[in-house]
Amino acid sequence: MIFAAINFPPIAELLDWKPIAFGGSALMFNKIAVLTLLSTAITLVLFFIAGRRQNLVPRGIQNVMESAVDFITNSVVIDVMGQEGLAWVPWLTGLFFFILFNNLFEVIPFIQMPATARTSVTIPLALIVYVTFIVVGIKKQGFGGYFKSALVPSGVPVALLILLVPIELLSTFIVRPFALAVRLFGNMLAGHLLLVTFAVISEALFVRSIGLIVLPLPAATLVVLTGYEIFVGFLQAFIFTILTAVYLGESSGGGH
Repeated sequence: MIFAAINFPPIAELLDWKPIAFGGSALMFNKIAVLTLLSTAITLVLFFIAGRRQNLVPRGIQNVMESAVDFITNSVVIDVMGQEGLAWVPWLTGLFFFILFNNLFEVIPFIQMPATARTSVTIPLALIVYVTFIVVGIKKQGFGGYFKSALVPSGVPVALLILLVPIELLSTFIVRPFALAVRLFGNMLAGHLLLVTFAVISEALFVRSIGLIVLPLPAATLVVLTGYEIFVGFLQAFIFTILTAVYLGESSGGGH
């Protein structure tokens, strides 16, 4: 009887944000747009503050940001791209933090919405990566050289190329951007729906005295899920960044 009275908001209500400006047009500005701009601003401000302080022994924000840059440099760039990929550290670090902050808005009170749970954010991100690794590949290897290295696996018998070239074309130039966008979107949307579900259950039980008997279970689950979603936010930002590094490394080195 208790659970029958719980009013779960429809998914459309959770994802349909009213326009702030330019409603009904391709330039519609809403809460998601505000969050992406806020993520950009936070990233820029943090790096500006950290870069302005040149303490020999880093402290506070400088220490956090330097540790983050070292993490991206060692765990992403050098491990995946090698020393020649160091020029990409600033771009990949900025990408990581932009995605991370958009993810973590999910657990911020009064915001409670990850901007990356919308394809209007993840698709442009994936397209930026897509265009970037293609441009880098053409610049490094030439037009013909890049597409040959991307589509024709080395050491494969000619007879198999009829089968493998279409597969490589689909994998490299269609599946990659699609997977980047959908993986990030799907994980963040699923986590958001889970948090909303247990938040609604906890609220419904709290306002019913009989529900206080079982309230601790969904409330505790909500706390655990919140911590888990923070971890997922970091993990998804890392996965997106490291896959970007992999694609850039392949384009730069011509490896297959």
